[in-house]
Amino acid sequence: MGKNPLWILLYAAVLAVLVVSCVKTAKSAENKDDTPSFFQLNDKYAITLSPAGAADTLWFDKPLERVVCMSSSHVAFLDALGCDSVVVGVSGIGYHSSPRLQERYKKGEVFDIGYEAAPDYERLVALHPDLVTTYTVSSAVPPYITKLNSLGIRVLILNEHLEQSPLARASYLKLFGALTNRRAKADSLYARIAGNYNRLRDEVADTRSGEPRKVLMNIPYADRWYIPGGENYMARLVRDAGGEVLGAEPGRSESSVISLEKAWELSSGADLWLDVGNCRTVDQLRSQVPLLKDSPLLLPGKVYNNNRRSTPAGGNDFWESGAVRPDLILRDLCSILRGTPDSLYFYQELE
Repeated sequence: MGKNPLWILLYAAVLAVLVVSCVKTAKSAENKDDTPSFFQLNDKYAITLSPAGAADTLWFDKPLERVVCMSSSHVAFLDALGCDSVVVGVSGIGYHSSPRLQERYKKGEVFDIGYEAAPDYERLVALHPDLVTTYTVSSAVPPYITKLNSLGIRVLILNEHLEQSPLARASYLKLFGALTNRRAKADSLYARIAGNYNRLRDEVADTRSGEPRKVLMNIPYADRWYIPGGENYMARLVRDAGGEVLGAEPGRSESSVISLEKAWELSSGADLWLDVGNCRTVDQLRSQVPLLKDSPLLLPGKVYNNNRRSTPAGGNDFWESGAVRPDLILRDLCSILRGTPDSLYFYQELE
């Protein structure tokens, strides 16, 4: 088709309608267990994702065969679908937990293209990717994405980390299933994960009696102690497991900052302490949080961290395959909150 001005205007209008309608749909469904939206137009799919209002759209007409992933969770989605072989480049190989990815890297089948601040553009171009999947931490488009677009490399911004519902985050399986022509497998796997999650959550709701167990979350970072909001991803997981995050502001998804004194006050009413940075031992925790070095929370069976499956470089599979398998996270939390922490997958008790 030639570059007919009228056709271009019509095409732009259709695209604008699709994008706007997608954004409205996503905003109205914010914090629900909704899946990404798919639109079909002339045998091409336009995929628009809008967690927390952020949106991006991709048009494609064939399964992707060569993908560069700037996020380790994107590799985890492809891994879960059995098509991680399409990954030809990643950002920060040391932060990836996938054994298969590490093996392919050693064989020279996957390349480390560096980090967002200064990626190896020459290597990226040489890889001839069908797509680069990435993410953003603000509304501004990072310079490297603009640069990749100028080099003719297609980029799709996936902000699944902004989804506050564990199942909404896991539903990105369906997006990767569409991109790789594995939609049936993605639908089946997601249905199984959602079924497991909902069954565990309902069992907790049906059998719980009395007040939820009180949970202190996190440790201070640069003298700032962050507490997830009441509608935050972690607060939801804890709530679905039968707990309550102390200090969490109701109706808020963003984390809030509390003082060390407030954290000490909250600790006095806590039954458990979760997600304590990189600590693996109680002595390490005492060293990092001296204010609570004599707290009863440091007794056996009180402190658990989500770093059981971590890499020497500091990567953590909790934020990789955990994005795909919230049912396994919930199973861990249910076991911990019940006081029967056997066969934990992502979590471990501090020594």
